[in-house]
Amino acid sequence: MRRREFITLIGGAAAWPVTARAQQPAMSVVGFLNGASAWEYTPQTAAFRQGLSETGYVEGRNVAIESRFADEQYDLLPALAADLVRQRVAVIFATGSVLPALAAKAATTTIPIVFSNGSDPVALGLVASLGRPGGNATGVSFNVTELGSKKLELLHELVPRATVVAFLVNPRNPNAESSIADMHAAARVLRHQARVSGQI
Repeated sequence: MRRREFITLIGGAAAWPVTARAQQPAMSVVGFLNGASAWEYTPQTAAFRQGLSETGYVEGRNVAIESRFADEQYDLLPALAADLVRQRVAVIFATGSVLPALAAKAATTTIPIVFSNGSDPVALGLVASLGRPGGNATGVSFNVTELGSKKLELLHELVPRATVVAFLVNPRNPNAESSIADMHAAARVLRHQARVSGQI
């Protein structure tokens, strides 16, 4: 999906007819929820604002953005999501991993949620199906977690004699556990030994 199409999805979600809409302030408010630190996402948030502007949503003129970052303290996400709900945002953009999306979904059943992550949204219960998400959540999944096995297959083709593969992972990443499991499963199929090293 191109950036313009994705930003249009965000903007369109702000216009969804939801019960809470009658209580919205005059200027639409977009909630931005992320598990990382604000400084880490400076380029992405700048691109987000630019994309909104290109589709007619200019911050300070006809839209406001309420950002909430958990600074990698993922247990804070439910409270941050609840705070955005109290702020009566028109839509919540949950990005960075699956945890912000899950926190937002647990916090509201009426405010539209647009997520962006690398996990399977159906398996995680974010949506009913990819074709018909249902509920109040929709978004984009890059299936990064599930691509681990494909990466290992490509590595095997490049270096067929290798039998031990090292896999570096950040143990604080919410996708770490599923990524490790996926890599171990792929290694067993290819008869490789996978060694996992956690780095913070």
